[in-house]
Amino acid sequence: MERGLAGNTISSYRRDLRRYAEFLSAAGVRGLAEVAESDVAGFLAALREGDDEHPPLSATSAARAVVAVRGLHRFALLDGLVTDDVAHEVRPPTPARRLPKAIPVESVVALIEAAGTVEGPRGVRDRALLELLYGTGARISEAVGLAVDDLDRGQASVRLAGKGGKERIVPVGSYALRAVEEYLVRGRPALAAAGTQGVRGGALFLNVRGGALSRQSAWTILRAAAERAGDAGGVDVGAVSPHTLRHSFATHLLDGGADVRVVQELLGHASVTTTQVYTLVTVDRLREVYASSHPRALT
Repeated sequence: MERGLAGNTISSYRRDLRRYAEFLSAAGVRGLAEVAESDVAGFLAALREGDDEHPPLSATSAARAVVAVRGLHRFALLDGLVTDDVAHEVRPPTPARRLPKAIPVESVVALIEAAGTVEGPRGVRDRALLELLYGTGARISEAVGLAVDDLDRGQASVRLAGKGGKERIVPVGSYALRAVEEYLVRGRPALAAAGTQGVRGGALFLNVRGGALSRQSAWTILRAAAERAGDAGGVDVGAVSPHTLRHSFATHLLDGGADVRVVQELLGHASVTTTQVYTLVTVDRLREVYASSHPRALT
């Protein structure tokens, strides 16, 4: 809470620490003061190996659990509960660097068009949601967390609440703005009528019961649109993830000549290092174009 972490992150840390407590209990450790560095290292090994109740964790998931454990022991030291931070030297595993997967502009268009084929106010909502995700680079959690008042139609911008409670103002393109305006006129009032949200306040994106659309429901909408677009639209359903439109937003901006620091601000990254991973994607694309176009690129 003090660090302003997202609710999903807090839930993940809670699960990790509960599993850590179970591991220590099974090892006969009765309190934090009895924990040794070998216990922390043993927990990391157990995460990677798995057991009858838990499958082996990937380096990324195991690293998150170790970060939670290190945070617990650091907190215990600062609060005077223990005299030594036994987890300090236990380093989380380094996950393999994965390049973000973007889809071509044509596939994005097919995805958005497919979302709008649903009959009634849901189709208007789904198209507006996907247009906004691609038009602003918002995370799905940021998009479903929007209130109507967060959208400034006069300035063609939206206020997004990112990780750590940090807010940023992002421009909204004409396609996304038109789609959202159509949703506010034709879609949201019909959805709001099914509940108690009211047309003038509350969440921007509503579900069929008039409540706020959840992150899981938004991901289901994206997945369903990908399945409808399918091969005809050049959309690889297996490659679509909750971040697909965000990755595509960043990659297409950089392909179009945008400065990496501008993209950093739009994405809400704390460090430009996080954003620079997208430049590796564009370099690969440049290499492909060069290899296929230059007369003396290949032997």
